[in-house]
Amino acid sequence: MRKKSENPRSIQKSFRITKDAAEEILRSMRQTDSSAGSLRIAAKRRVDGSIDYAMGFDEADDTDTVLEQFSVELLIGVTSLDLLAGALLDFVQLETTGPKEFIFLNPNDPQFVPPDASIS
Repeated sequence: MRKKSENPRSIQKSFRITKDAAEEILRSMRQTDSSAGSLRIAAKRRVDGSIDYAMGFDEADDTDTVLEQFSVELLIGVTSLDLLAGALLDFVQLETTGPKEFIFLNPNDPQFVPPDASIS
């Protein structure tokens, strides 16, 4: 059995997901019949300083930080932990006629602009 991470950085400034994001992740897990059962979140700093993100279902490694929110087990690798500290994953409709999509709200990204309260 895996243990949840005791990493102080992840406890104080942990990566978070909204309830809407969790519901969509769980729906996707059911639709894909994912046997992994955990969602890996990864981040990588680009040359211009911005951050690229990736998500996918995966199994935990020994060095992963493991978080659970809204019944979703999240995996964050060592190389992504600092980039994702304090970030939020949401599932929102950005345009009034567009589809809902995942967005990362990350104060570690130099292009981050805090949203209006109506978005979060």
